[in-house]
Amino acid sequence: MTIWRNAKLALGAAGLALAATAPAPALAEQPAYNAGYAEDRAQIEDLMARYLFAIDFHDWDAYVETFAPDGTIEFASGTYTGREAIREAVTRFAEGIGNFYQTEDGQPAKLRHVILQSTVRVEGDRAWATSLWVEMANDGPGDSLKMGTFGTYEDQLAKIDGQWLLTYRNVLNDFIPNRNPGPENPVRAMDAAAEAYRNR
Repeated sequence: MTIWRNAKLALGAAGLALAATAPAPALAEQPAYNAGYAEDRAQIEDLMARYLFAIDFHDWDAYVETFAPDGTIEFASGTYTGREAIREAVTRFAEGIGNFYQTEDGQPAKLRHVILQSTVRVEGDRAWATSLWVEMANDGPGDSLKMGTFGTYEDQLAKIDGQWLLTYRNVLNDFIPNRNPGPENPVRAMDAAAEAYRNR
């Protein structure tokens, strides 16, 4: 028993020595936040929530107003700029999605979108956000809840007349080829964009 214990101790010490001499992986530098960050983030998160409520309840006036007048959305069906173009695209999408999500009697199911977590960078009157989202509907057996799909929002925002608005939203979907994030951590790309803006 003593020989086995001593062997384990020797192996453990050797492992610690190797770990101490191995090069450390590159660390991602965490951003420093200014005093107004919490207020800006709260407004941005409120905007994101309003976006989701608007799309789930088909309130297209509220939906397009989450975008800047010349804002852009990009998703699987294309890229659309300006509130009227965005309204047309999203209403067409909402009509078509009923063909995929249906209750047992063939009616369009109720969709609900949820943001799981977001990381937000703010630099003056510009911001960047990366969020994970999921989509669910009552199209399971007996009209039960079923997870539909999930993906990532890549956002750019601007503070216009004191109000945060989306200037660009890229809706990435992990189930659609060439529309999924990665394999690199998308937060690193977001941080790089924020740093480039700050150091311009």
